[in-house]
Amino acid sequence: TTLCRDVCSYCAYRTGPGGEAFMPERAVRALLENARRHGCVEALLVAGERPEERYAEAASWLRREGHGSTAEYLARCSEIALECGLFPHTNAGNLRRDELRLLRETNMSVGMMLETSSGRLGGAGMPHEAAPSKRPEARVRALEDAGREGIATTTGVLVGIGETPAEAIESIAEIGRIAEAGGHIQEVIVQNFRPEGLTAMARAPPAGAAHHEAIVAITRLMLPSMNVQAPPNLTPRSYDSLLGAGINDWGGISPVTPDHVNPEYAWPEIREVEARTRAAGLEFRCRFPAYPERLAGLPARLREAALAVADADGYVAGPRWRTGP
Repeated sequence: TTLCRDVCSYCAYRTGPGGEAFMPERAVRALLENARRHGCVEALLVAGERPEERYAEAASWLRREGHGSTAEYLARCSEIALECGLFPHTNAGNLRRDELRLLRETNMSVGMMLETSSGRLGGAGMPHEAAPSKRPEARVRALEDAGREGIATTTGVLVGIGETPAEAIESIAEIGRIAEAGGHIQEVIVQNFRPEGLTAMARAPPAGAAHHEAIVAITRLMLPSMNVQAPPNLTPRSYDSLLGAGINDWGGISPVTPDHVNPEYAWPEIREVEARTRAAGLEFRCRFPAYPERLAGLPARLREAALAVADADGYVAGPRWRTGP
């Protein structure tokens, strides 16, 4: 669903009520079956945070379909993904412990960006002013709860939304603290802000490439053993410099859907990203939503399904992902 109880100044994903509140189950299944035919491995399930708490339409839709919450419907969609041979990863905002516990049975991992540890960005006229779930204390609590529930978690920072360099560094340090305490943070995304049309920040300048690369390098220095990602569709001219700065992951690239969170920035072709990566002298491999070192800690059902299509190193075997029409 694109309904969300928050309003972030830069968000192009969120919409108001008016259409169908959630993607119907039949449409979810059809999309997942098509994804499997194209060799996709991960099913990224994205939802605004608890829209049923703000919109009667969302609450009514969930009741009508027999679900008590967005999290329950996400769990159902995750089951469908597994039936279709894909591995779910859910990104639905600040999940509570009961929601994390529910999703852990069907999701290899969850994602939630810290974005920033600075409360200043929630002040008047700032990007998070109308987004209570983006308050640092709320985000930190949700990330810590994911650790308490033992679910592999991807988080990250958003670069260029008004934070100072010192605040960006403090945010990375906060992620490091959470990771050390919980042992569950598997990846840090260093995402550069790119303006989207029809948002309050449509005319804001994008994050500069040099600044973004510097924050990537600082992240690598501060978190030397962490997996670090930069989205390739937001950085089409910076592949070589980002690899040199310290990323070791490109994130998901879909051959069947656009980037719904950043709809104006098309995915690159996977073969193009592979060629650029190999030209830099690096290996290019496909992973599950959970990194190889996390597979052993998954529920048995997920672990066994992954190992059935994994190579000896815990990555997705070539025949599984290099398929498609």
